[in-house]
Amino acid sequence: MLQVRTLFSALVDCRRNGALFKFLCTMTSEAPTDQQTAKLLKRTNEQSGDSAEVDNKRIKVDEEHTENERKYPKKKVALLLAYSGKGYYGMQRNPGTSQFRTIEDDLVSALVKSGCIPGNHGDDMKKMSFQRCARTDKGVSAAGQVVSLKVWLIEDILEKINEHLPPQIRVLGLKRVTQGFNSKNNCDARTYSYMLPTVAFSPKDYDVGNVAAFRLQTETLQRVNRLFSLYKGTHNFHNFTSQKAPSDPSARRYITEMSCGEPFIRNNCEFAVINVRGQSFMLHQIRKMIGLVIAVIKGYAQEKVIERSWGEEKVDVPKAPGLGLVLEMVHFDRYNKRFGGDGLHERLEWDQQTEAIKAFKEAYIYPTIVETELQEGSMVSWMSTLPIHDFKATAAETRDNNDQKQVHVYQEYMFLFTFLTC
Repeated sequence: MLQVRTLFSALVDCRRNGALFKFLCTMTSEAPTDQQTAKLLKRTNEQSGDSAEVDNKRIKVDEEHTENERKYPKKKVALLLAYSGKGYYGMQRNPGTSQFRTIEDDLVSALVKSGCIPGNHGDDMKKMSFQRCARTDKGVSAAGQVVSLKVWLIEDILEKINEHLPPQIRVLGLKRVTQGFNSKNNCDARTYSYMLPTVAFSPKDYDVGNVAAFRLQTETLQRVNRLFSLYKGTHNFHNFTSQKAPSDPSARRYITEMSCGEPFIRNNCEFAVINVRGQSFMLHQIRKMIGLVIAVIKGYAQEKVIERSWGEEKVDVPKAPGLGLVLEMVHFDRYNKRFGGDGLHERLEWDQQTEAIKAFKEAYIYPTIVETELQEGSMVSWMSTLPIHDFKATAAETRDNNDQKQVHVYQEYMFLFTFLTC
């Protein structure tokens, strides 16, 4: 009678732990002995213990989340982010490609470690309604990036997030926003800057081995700004990105401002900063806009190529290096007009962070651009490829010739550059 009760108890435990089939097989193969019964009971108890341990851990995590929910309700916020893009493969996170570190990889990790979001939200960013305002490319920096997401508003939230970030990434500000706010969709315009050595505007026969001696003339700067002003307004920029047909409506972009500022000296070399503001930009668009103007100033192309590039034909437009490009500011004019004065939400303007933004650029962004340019000569190296482009023909007509000429011209130039700078 005792053995029957023992077997019945084991049967119930087996059913509860999903081992009923295995138990029945044991029953039919041979009559159970006391030793077999003891082993079965031991295995069943171990499975029950493992299952209970997992359940306890899950309950503990859920309790922690529930406690945080009670103490710090989740709220939609906008974070002001500044970073130096050197060493990163752009802003946007790419799940499954951990060898290509991005800004968002480090940001999300810091959000989890600081206790702002649950750990499982780090694996699925949609759970926290995460959205970036602009997707910067590899090596591109930002002084005024804005991301929107839902977080627990813990105490000293900015300090705790920054504790888990490297020095070249900083969260400089936080503001509450509406539940439906989306930093990408609600953005009206974006302002970028591009820092470059002024030797980029030198004549094509200038001795690039003497970069530090070059000084930009006032007349040249005026011509540069006149050419940049041609970009203002709405144009078809299909030639200023990749895989975009002339008939694609999304190729039409609206530019409100573009100009180059007065030159200045850094590390005995003259630099200048180009500023451009537009509703939105396509991949590589700004770098190609700058690249084409440089080609005209240096004498490789005529001015009329700029207007021709907005036409139907495919024009081969050179792309300037990405090193000097910085996302300066994003604008939310319509959002501010609708919600900025409702008494519940703040305007998405960062006047109080102006000094912090300036200090970050001086500490991490500008030195990186200047030092990398002087050490690697990315602009000067890129300038050597301009003779490859045939600006009088379309891209289709010049592609074959370019492939043959590019390697020879680049190798010849690098030999000369190395010889002159040694």
